[in-house]
Amino acid sequence: MELAAIDLDETSTMELVNAASVIAAELARRTPPESAAACMQLAETLARAGDMNEAALAGLVGVVDSGREVQKWGFPSTQAWLRNRLGMRDARARERLALARQRPRLTQLAARWAAGDLPTGHAATIATAVNRLHDTDCAAAEEVLLGMVDQGFCAGKVAAFGKRIREVITERDDSDPEPAEAKRGYERSWIQATRSLDGGRYIKGWLNAEDAAIWDGTLGPLARPAGPDDNRDLPERTAAALASVLSGGHKATKVTLICDLDTLTGGTTPARLPDGTTIPAAQARRIAFNAGISPLLLGVGGHPLYLGRTQRFATPAQRRVLEALNPTCAVQGCQVPGTLCEIDHVYGWALGAPTDIDQLTLCCGWHNRYKHTHPHRIHITRNQDGRYLYRLHPPDTAAVHTINVSGRPPPWAQAA
Repeated sequence: MELAAIDLDETSTMELVNAASVIAAELARRTPPESAAACMQLAETLARAGDMNEAALAGLVGVVDSGREVQKWGFPSTQAWLRNRLGMRDARARERLALARQRPRLTQLAARWAAGDLPTGHAATIATAVNRLHDTDCAAAEEVLLGMVDQGFCAGKVAAFGKRIREVITERDDSDPEPAEAKRGYERSWIQATRSLDGGRYIKGWLNAEDAAIWDGTLGPLARPAGPDDNRDLPERTAAALASVLSGGHKATKVTLICDLDTLTGGTTPARLPDGTTIPAAQARRIAFNAGISPLLLGVGGHPLYLGRTQRFATPAQRRVLEALNPTCAVQGCQVPGTLCEIDHVYGWALGAPTDIDQLTLCCGWHNRYKHTHPHRIHITRNQDGRYLYRLHPPDTAAVHTINVSGRPPPWAQAA
């Protein structure tokens, strides 16, 4: 590997990132030295460099987050982008997002972090601790927590003290330190749940018009008085209705097992659950013998046959088939469970697509709306199991031709 002198004043950010990537790739390729003492010294130096890289990453993520760029690429949130494109676990994605959002307020922290004088673990702990504080309290808390770092306290101790700071401020103000709700705007729904000392939770939030309609349609019927002797007020009945929905008590519990007729009649072909988990044939037969059996007729290639187009909305039977085929949202990388998704007409009801089982799939609410407003950024394919897969394309990508399983546009699209 050849190294060339770099004029930092004349080098763009993109060129620096590319150079750092090349150096990181070379380091990863090399075998560590045999000397443990040398490796210890190198590891400490490399860790400080990694902290500075994390500081630079936080700056980039902050610009992406404030500019709402990820929504243009089909991601519902910056955290979802960090999970799917940067491969972060949920906890790490939340941590990196807190760092990016709090970095402009934590000027001392940002300067020390960028200089390699503050480990990323301590920086993330402090950013999380001040996340819900007003600017004045944030500055005071930053001073105190950085002082603890200088005294040699570990990140866990700093986190515990940061929690105590929030409790003291809450007691002082006798109110929630959350910034005014109006700053959030009214475009996106939000819910805040705060744990009480006895293990309960205080809940407050805002639902936009679309989500409020779903709330009313789901909880409204369940929140009605149970009879003349029901002396609960509406808030109490609504809480009970929400608990019923969350626990699944508003609908009959069901387990879907997918298997061939041959399996039920003594064959050895294993069955599977909707999430792909395989079940031995003998165990599948035992489950079937102790449960009701709902047949699902499959055509050539394992594709569900048509159940007819008699109405605009899918039937419960069709939804059960779709949940069996689609363990998650149809969008590649989206992990919203299929049981929580909406039923989507793959090629659009308004374009003439029928409500037939092989023209439907499951899509989470956010991506369903995204598909409707950005149809040219969705590429549709279908695998051998009959499951549709939506792939999102960048904002500047030209219109993409959607295909069905045969590779040709559907008949109604040709007619249009």
